[in-house]
Parts: sequence; structure tokens; C-alpha cells
Amino acid sequence: MARSELRPVIKLRSTAGTGFTYVTRKNRRNDPDRMVLRKYDPVAGRYVDFREER
Repeated sequence: MARSELRPVIKLRSTAGTGFTYVTRKNRRNDPDRMVLRKYDPVAGRYVDFREER
């Protein structure tokens, strides 16, 4: 079964400038804007905002 473009794979890049990324999926219908999540950055050693990168 083909993957839908409704739930694309996105990269979340750390705003701390460490270059660390998370990879996840999002629903474009519910979240049309760029996603921002607060997650743990192991390089920085603390919780920071991760922004969606296209």
C-alpha cells in the first residue's frame, strides 16, 4: 500500500544549533503550519524547541 501525502515524513531540527534531528510523521489536515515540539536534545543536554524543516 502506498504512503499517503496526507501524512508526510518530516524532520524536526533542534533550535539549540546542535544539528540534532528527530524524524516523525504529521497530519497535514490537522497541522498545516510548521510544527514546533519541545523535546530533549542529547547533544545540548536539555529540552529545547524542535522546528519542522522542509
